[in-house]
Amino acid sequence: MRSVEPAAPLLDAGALTATAKAIAAVQEADGAIPWYPGGHTDAWDHLECAMALDLCGQAGAADAAWDWLRRNQRADGSWATSYLGGAVREDFVDSNQCAYVAAAALHRWLLFGDEEFLAGIWPVVRRALDFVVALQAPSGQIWWARSADGAHYPKALVTGCSSTLHSLRCGMALAAVIGEIGIDGGTDRGVQLTEVAARWGRAADALHHALLTHPEYFLPKDRWSMDWYYPVLGGVVRGPAGRARLASRWDEFIVDGLGARCVADEPWVTGAETCELAIALHLVGETESATRLVTDMQCLRHESGGYWTGWQFADQVFWPVEQSTWTGAAVILAVDTLAGGITETLFRGDGLPGAAVPTLPVLPAACGCPSQDAA
Repeated sequence: MRSVEPAAPLLDAGALTATAKAIAAVQEADGAIPWYPGGHTDAWDHLECAMALDLCGQAGAADAAWDWLRRNQRADGSWATSYLGGAVREDFVDSNQCAYVAAAALHRWLLFGDEEFLAGIWPVVRRALDFVVALQAPSGQIWWARSADGAHYPKALVTGCSSTLHSLRCGMALAAVIGEIGIDGGTDRGVQLTEVAARWGRAADALHHALLTHPEYFLPKDRWSMDWYYPVLGGVVRGPAGRARLASRWDEFIVDGLGARCVADEPWVTGAETCELAIALHLVGETESATRLVTDMQCLRHESGGYWTGWQFADQVFWPVEQSTWTGAAVILAVDTLAGGITETLFRGDGLPGAAVPTLPVLPAACGCPSQDAA
């Protein structure tokens, strides 16, 4: 990272609204938000879009997105990996996609404080996180997927597990809110509610330990920028250790004036990765660098308010030739974070009821090695 002059002001309310409307324009009749018109929908990116719509006052589209999520949750708490045209496209299950409902639900709660919404979404969150925790290995990492016939894929991913760690903590925070405000949750009350949060807390502690201490547990994906910054974004490391991590590969991934590469060995910058990295930078105090990145990636903005997914700078072309909804959503979330909005509260984790604090000691997993402190 380098010292930079303060960047130009980020997007104003009109520009953000235009981006949200561009996302809503892609939404299908059943509420699904695909990657682009005619593309597939997955739960994680669908939820990111719902969060952006909520932030920008697109209430009808956001509500329809949440309704789609509720209707499509399966009895075991999962969603299929992707849907196309109202039908399942890929029937296996991605654990991180399922976990993200907790983060998105907490985001909406922090934004609106809607008890009716919280009462309705809590059973969805509980089923989803219970499903995810059931995919945890004894040594702490969470398997990335489960096949349609119920078999685990015994591989774990740094990016997915870092995001899942944050989602588990968000689920704990939601459980605390449910208890504090006395929402009637049927069997999810009193001791049982506490036991749910404690189970997720133990899973989060073991996962945090694995991510901090055992890189050998995870598939090597070093060429992907997400594996570089997601441990910071997800709260695995913060403070000086987080800054050091982001500084360590800055020159490999950052292209001055354009943003962040998706992978280190390709001449391709992508908007969503740039914005997620900007959030991570802000969380460790590198706000000027974060602001510069979000400003630089405005080269991907279309006059409609949508965003091209990426720019192949060797060939000087937008690639792929699509304006992805989740790229627009990532812009909205990054701008809200840098402005000190609810999205910053969500990802920073400060003061969230029941959420673990990343600077506390992390408990050892079943690997038997000593406990270590998160930086």
